[in-house]
Amino acid sequence: MDRSVTTQALGQAAHDLSLWGLFLQADWVVKAVMIGLLLASIWVWAVVFEKVVAMRRVNKAADGFEDRFWSGGSLDELYSREGEQPTHPLAAVFGAAMREWRRSTGGAAVLGGAKERVERAMAVTIGREMERLERWMVFLASVGSVGPFVGLFGTVWGIMNSFSAIAGMQNTNLAVVAPGIAEALFATAIGLVAAIPAVLAYNKINTDLARFAARLEGFATEFGAILSRQTEAAANDGAPRSPNQAAE
Repeated sequence: MDRSVTTQALGQAAHDLSLWGLFLQADWVVKAVMIGLLLASIWVWAVVFEKVVAMRRVNKAADGFEDRFWSGGSLDELYSREGEQPTHPLAAVFGAAMREWRRSTGGAAVLGGAKERVERAMAVTIGREMERLERWMVFLASVGSVGPFVGLFGTVWGIMNSFSAIAGMQNTNLAVVAPGIAEALFATAIGLVAAIPAVLAYNKINTDLARFAARLEGFATEFGAILSRQTEAAANDGAPRSPNQAAE
């Protein structure tokens, strides 16, 4: 009786099927895969949190800026307050357009190609701001696509080691086979835990980024039209007017 209990206890100690036990009993290659995937999962959640906060912040700032822009106030004052040292993408696009427009309308005459230069300045600014917002998106896509395969590699490696151990023991009892297979499959499970949130987050954040990029482009088109009308009026009158007059 005592011997049977002792043998059962030793078997449980040798094959701990808890998550921590599976990790400790795994091969060093499988352990490396698990650790890498866990670190990737933590990084994924950090990126997701940063992106969610950043998108909320820039959208809120854009809402406030557009209210001030279309309120009928002085655009020169708005530029002095926000365009010279922009703190969010929409203000950066506005500031780039105003700077280029002022350079192109210096003095009493409008320089040729002002409209194209203003549009180019806004396009470059939009690209730069979106590139900054899209930082780490490649990482999310990579984890989402590669994570399951990395976990599968750990599983295949673990199963190969398990079969080698089974062959050495010459015992195909389920109690002998199951722990090694469980250790190997644990790597695939961790890979899915890292990949699934990464894919879902990538799709959601990528959609939000595309929507915000369209918002920047829409603002650039509207503001470009305002400055274009001002440029044409300045060319006809012989002297540039304030862009506030063109917006009226």
